[in-house]
Amino acid sequence: MSQKEIGTRVMSDTNTAGSTGAVVSLSEQAADEVRKFFAAEGLDEKSGALRVSVLPGGCSGFEYGLEVDEEPAAEDDLVVESQGVRLLMDPFSAQYLAGIVIGYHSSFKGSGFTFENPNATGSCGCGTSFSV
Repeated sequence: MSQKEIGTRVMSDTNTAGSTGAVVSLSEQAADEVRKFFAAEGLDEKSGALRVSVLPGGCSGFEYGLEVDEEPAAEDDLVVESQGVRLLMDPFSAQYLAGIVIGYHSSFKGSGFTFENPNATGSCGCGTSFSV
């Protein structure tokens, strides 16, 4: 998989246990949903990126944040490419997101992104907050 240097650090999902450490990855279905959000914002895979963040809050101490972005917000933002989608992370968030798989679930009860985080020691029932 090709890498594009956007910020000062670039990571790729082709080697999840390499010298850069484990990286964030998207399932194929999650990547398709992200592309739909990009299209709604008038962006494509080259001009759009998904910012993945960890924020204080939620039932368990931290919660996940996802938003459509175009460029890194700072020089030290990390850039990961997964399933052809650029993901942006600040260094604080990246330490809690290493190895995470972001999926997408759709059912009659509801739809949304899911997070499989190997760093989490606990999570709430809704699955959007976690503790480490």
